Amino acid sequence: YCSSRIGGLRRKEMADKEIEEAVIRALEIAPSRNFRESVDIAINLKGLDLRDPTNRVDETVVLPGGTGRETKIVLFAVGENAVLGEKVVEDVIGSVEIKELGDDVEAAKALANSTDFFVADVGMMQDIARLLGKVLGPRGKMPRPLQPDEDVVDVVNRMKNTVQLRSRDNRTFHARVGARDMSSTDIATNIEVVIRRLHASLKNGALNVDSIYVKTTMGPSERVA
Repeated sequence: YCSSRIGGLRRKEMADKEIEEAVIRALEIAPSRNFRESVDIAINLKGLDLRDPTNRVDETVVLPGGTGRETKIVLFAVGENAVLGEKVVEDVIGSVEIKELGDDVEAAKALANSTDFFVADVGMMQDIARLLGKVLGPRGKMPRPLQPDEDVVDVVNRMKNTVQLRSRDNRTFHARVGARDMSSTDIATNIEVVIRRLHASLKNGALNVDSIYVKTTMGPSERVA
């Protein structure tokens, strides 16, 4: 047992080192740009019928090293949560505003497209689904329900370091894992967490992953898995 466990740890350490080396290479070979580039991974799946929604990847992942960007979060809330949330979110939307957005599809679409994540008091979810579901649902933007015993500030702060893994019906899809000015160690750690979540979400785990590459926004890619 001990020998097997030690061997497993060594293989993990080697894999982690290989990921960080790939990140270092991707950062080194990327030409300098006059804007802050993100660092993304391209995930290529195999052995899955992605026409079946149950085979698609749809996960949220908290990156321990952070996303390297500002994340826009909007809160649907009233009362105390609305007051507390004002300090940590982009905007707070109450019951009246939800109804107004429900009557203005273009405004609802603009809000959905410009917002990374939504959080909502659990008691407001029914109205949100009824009035805004047709806009938020197809975009994968339905709010994360806030339970009565949860701290809205803690929930929002965790979500600021969250990214989405969403394949839809595409064999290849992308996910943000950091920014170019972050350390290679933090980016590599983020990638490791994403890969573990990805494997856990797939029908046959790692066997459903063909390859994974890392790159800056406009730089060449390096294979990490």
